Amino acid sequence: MPTAFVMMNIESGCEREVLAELRGIDVVKEAHFVYGVYDIVVKAEAENMEQLKQAVTWKLRRVSKVRSTLTMIVMGKN
Repeated sequence: MPTAFVMMNIESGCEREVLAELRGIDVVKEAHFVYGVYDIVVKAEAENMEQLKQAVTWKLRRVSKVRSTLTMIVMGKN
């Protein structure tokens, strides 16, 4: 199952709201607050790579108050 980690920058003060919305998206398996360059890290999984790309582009990145994202697609699992 294709997996991606998506690092997100969120508008200041909106982290809890965005996190709650992200956790309601079907491809999101985990979503966490983090400290550092990014505000939230999401682990997303889908049935195939096309569904994963569509979900990242049209669901995760379109959540209100998400300022920017960095997506890392997992190339293999141990």
